[in-house]
Amino acid sequence: MAIVLGPNRYGKAETRLVRVTRDGGTHGLVDLNVSVALSGDLAATHETGDNSGVLPTDTMKNTVYAFAKEHGVTEPESFALLLARHFVGSQEQVHGATVSIEAYAWDRLGPHSFARRGDLTRTAVVSVSAAGTQVVSGVTGLVLLNTTDSEFHGFVRDRYTTLPEATDRILATAVDARWRHRGDDVEWAGSFAGSLEALKNGFVQTYSYSLQQTLKAMGSRLLTDRPEVAEVRLALPNKHHYLVDLSPFDLSNEGEVFIAGDRPYGLIEGTVTRDDAPAAIAEWWL
Repeated sequence: MAIVLGPNRYGKAETRLVRVTRDGGTHGLVDLNVSVALSGDLAATHETGDNSGVLPTDTMKNTVYAFAKEHGVTEPESFALLLARHFVGSQEQVHGATVSIEAYAWDRLGPHSFARRGDLTRTAVVSVSAAGTQVVSGVTGLVLLNTTDSEFHGFVRDRYTTLPEATDRILATAVDARWRHRGDDVEWAGSFAGSLEALKNGFVQTYSYSLQQTLKAMGSRLLTDRPEVAEVRLALPNKHHYLVDLSPFDLSNEGEVFIAGDRPYGLIEGTVTRDDAPAAIAEWWL
């Protein structure tokens, strides 16, 4: 039996970057969490400890900060493309680079004052290699809720099933979505805003008989509204809401008072794609 080295990569994870732009008295703010992973001709460092082909991860961190100064930071996809192409283009032994970014939103309160938004986090993952360039945008922590227009019944029952059928229930989820673009020449800010709106509309405008049905509707709406997107992957936790029994207090509860469940929770995951979507050049999920 031979023991061989399999696929591998290395990099600098979670470099925190805050970039301030100063335009007179009015300032701009970009807040990112940047992770870099490189792959290529790196077997020697694993096999013998020969580091002659290893770009230090500290250098990757420094590059993130230097590029933020030299090139500025606008959209996370653009910054990730810039970094990934730099590492592949400047290091002969590096054959592929993946740059993942979380972008945290801030609302302007004044010319130089901001409040951190906690409703969602924007994400971007860029992969660059000889096979091409792949850009995956996304969002995590987008919490949505419908107080009605949701049912769940007709499901399988066995000896362990106690769940009652529901013909009117709260449907709530915290959306974790990623969508792969057809190419890399995209107006990123508008694409993200439009994709986010499509996901929301797909949720709001679907009379739901299952969260699975809602997932398909949300993905379909994004692909319909955004022609630059090839496929979308979603993970939707079912944020259960349980009707409180108020009968001990001689009170009725006609769908008004609920307990918001924490865990366990149902988790629905799926992919919605175009039948003519170009093949992915790198593995990706959520």
